[in-house]
Amino acid sequence: MKQLSDIGLIGLAVMGENLVLNMESKGFKVSVYNRSTDKVTNFISGRAKGKNIEGAYSPEELVKSLKRPRKVMLMIKAGEAVDKTIESLIPLLEKGDIIIDGGNTHYPDTDRRTKYVESKGLLYIGTGVSGGEEGALTGPSIMPGGSHKAWPHVENIFKNIAAKVEDGTPCCDWVGENGAGHFVKMVHNGIEYGDMQIINEAYHIMKDILKMSHDEMHHIFKEWNSGPLDSYLIEITADILEFKDSDGEPLVEKIVDTAGQKGTGKWTAITALDLGIPLTLIGEAVFSRTLSALKDERIKASKILHGPKPVFKGNKKSFLNDLHDAVYAAKIVSYAQGYALMSAAAKEKGWGLNYGGIAQMWRGGCIIRSVFLDNIKNAYDNNPKLTNLLLDPFFKDVIEKAQSGWRNVVTTAVSNGIPVPAITTALNYYDGYRSSRLPANLLQAQRDYFGAHMYERRDKPKGEFFHTNWTGKGGTTSSTTYNI
Repeated sequence: MKQLSDIGLIGLAVMGENLVLNMESKGFKVSVYNRSTDKVTNFISGRAKGKNIEGAYSPEELVKSLKRPRKVMLMIKAGEAVDKTIESLIPLLEKGDIIIDGGNTHYPDTDRRTKYVESKGLLYIGTGVSGGEEGALTGPSIMPGGSHKAWPHVENIFKNIAAKVEDGTPCCDWVGENGAGHFVKMVHNGIEYGDMQIINEAYHIMKDILKMSHDEMHHIFKEWNSGPLDSYLIEITADILEFKDSDGEPLVEKIVDTAGQKGTGKWTAITALDLGIPLTLIGEAVFSRTLSALKDERIKASKILHGPKPVFKGNKKSFLNDLHDAVYAAKIVSYAQGYALMSAAAKEKGWGLNYGGIAQMWRGGCIIRSVFLDNIKNAYDNNPKLTNLLLDPFFKDVIEKAQSGWRNVVTTAVSNGIPVPAITTALNYYDGYRSSRLPANLLQAQRDYFGAHMYERRDKPKGEFFHTNWTGKGGTTSSTTYNI
């Protein structure tokens, strides 16, 4: 009798293929299906040849090849395609079988699909998978959520294929119910946007203010990668800056400066607005990409609008130390904001998120993997109720030591006309968060003046609201107080 497969996978694009090969290499038999069935043939006769991988040419054939409870993982484009595939699978599956969405799905869709699939007697998992092509093949970070009853049936597979940290702990654990897994993956991607923007601003400063060569920049990023900034994104930046085109010139300078995006950063920023969390750095990172997309407009504007010509007269080595500190401090703020967003969502959704555990899941395999995440794990292990990462003693000390250089970098960039929106907004957030009083008292007076929106008084009990007839012409009627 033919051996049944441990899991089935639908979607043989880059991530799907590599996950299948990863699973097979860990001792699991995998069945595969793709809507364009020629991909199945090509895969089975190519990279999967001679391996314990079985091709299927219809959803029915795929399902029949699986052990019970059947586990079918989707690695397909987020959106309508997922809903259609779920509908095609439901009639073929039986009570207790499991559908797994491993794509970059928006978490409200996973909330909805979990409830729908469970109503059919099945189980559903929405899981973030991070690490790109290499991570999928050798060990990604995996962030599952959805039907908790499904977890024992997939835990062994997921933890075996996930990346491992130094002590062998897998970068995978159960996140929470419904869309919790995809929410954490969304925040991961938002932080990824922030990290990349911070690094790009440092590169811009090195190139246009310090007039550094690409080899010099390569060596600086390589040096940074041996200290507290040690991370995958710093590592690949050093590699990119060193890479030469066939003519011996840096390839990076031949790439058009128009950045793409697939939506997860935007989702993160919109969710922050919905939950009332000041996710300023990730928001700036998203807007920086949209500004970069206005290439034609920027070319025209560059001929009309003028600013200072960058000139650097300071100590280059000292300034590079300041730039290192600015990047480090801005990175801390980015994570602080991301964790604040997860905390707000957990309260609203009733998710019991393990924040130290999330840092552990991001420690290896994923795009934002870095030694820095050990410090975050320690912070939440020491204080699971930590309200903001900036209040942890370790990060408080790092920021305080870094802020002099951080401020110097922002001042230097602004005076030389070099945009550094992420590094600057991180400093603004830090200064705002540490302020016991902000000018919002004037803002409340303005709102009450033109719209009778009322205000609280410092000399009266909290929660008691007042309206003033500022002009002497208005009445005593006021608007209802509410916050969106």
